Amino acid sequence: MSGRLIVAKIGTSSLTDTTGAIVPAAIEKLCAEVASLREGGDRVVVVSSGAIAAGLPVLGLHEPRPTAPAVLQAVSAVGQVHLVGHYNRALAAHGLVGGQVLLAPLDFINRRQYLHARQTLRVLLDLGVVPVVNENDAIADDEIRFGDNDRLAALVSHLLGADLLVLLTDTAGVLTGDPQVDREASLIEEIVAVDHQMEAMAGGAGTARGSGGMASKLAAAKIAAWSGVRVVIAGAARPGVLTDAAAGVPGVGTVIVPRAQRLPARKLWIAFAIGASGTIVVDEGAKAALLERGVSLLPAGVVAVYGTFDADDAVELAGPDGRVFAKGLTRHPANRVKELAGRQTADLPDHVIHEVIHRDDLVLLP
Repeated sequence: MSGRLIVAKIGTSSLTDTTGAIVPAAIEKLCAEVASLREGGDRVVVVSSGAIAAGLPVLGLHEPRPTAPAVLQAVSAVGQVHLVGHYNRALAAHGLVGGQVLLAPLDFINRRQYLHARQTLRVLLDLGVVPVVNENDAIADDEIRFGDNDRLAALVSHLLGADLLVLLTDTAGVLTGDPQVDREASLIEEIVAVDHQMEAMAGGAGTARGSGGMASKLAAAKIAAWSGVRVVIAGAARPGVLTDAAAGVPGVGTVIVPRAQRLPARKLWIAFAIGASGTIVVDEGAKAALLERGVSLLPAGVVAVYGTFDADDAVELAGPDGRVFAKGLTRHPANRVKELAGRQTADLPDHVIHEVIHRDDLVLLP
């Protein structure tokens, strides 16, 4: 099958040695596999970590590793140049052209920037370019960032309507246990649905150089699955891993099955691309109506409001037990929702928008 759109993400630990220096052979291997997919008619977007790790040895900052955010941002600016240079050389060896794309969370939060980012990536692909995507670490706000490139890769997959997301890591995939502790740990070849228990079992970051770990990959896989994107988590060092994952070779890694019913693009954007600015607690009756009948949230069902948010901001919805079950765009700021809470529609002034969250702007979460 040709003409697919594939997003391949590779992490810092798979691209660098123990000192943080880039291993050119790792990038050359990945680019050779990208070239093989391109020869078959597929389009490929690479999401690559490694800028900060690559910049440390260039600046002689091996030990101790700096921790100040401003210093790390400066290091990433240096490292990103070296990182992309390696990609350009490796792609050029196969007659391909690479293009750097640096994204920030605001590119997904702001609808206009979101659409612009999609257009830019689509044009690059139409021109035959291999986009090399990374978070814009050099200017990222420490409080507003992706946190890891696994989530960024899932959002890019959703943004472009990808057919496949391959998360390359330093293990064979999702295992039944920690291989450093459990020698009997084996590969889980297929996951039908990622739940909270599985995410918790996966633990934290795998190495000091990486920011992700298996938990972040499973969280990213859940985003992609809701986007209708098939996900494979596999070992970056495996020969032909990218081409095998694209071909559906059994045992290449862990396959996360996409949901049969995709959410519309706008609702996916609400669910995963923008952060929640607050929480609205509703009563049992409102919760049941939202879950069972797909109605809008009205003031009468609101019990409490937490956080500071404006109209059109994303907020989470929780039931009386505090468990979040939905997310949506509020039509009123927090102070107005508090004023309207518990009031029946007939009691509202004519000039006031009756819905707190319209059903078209509401997403039910698993």
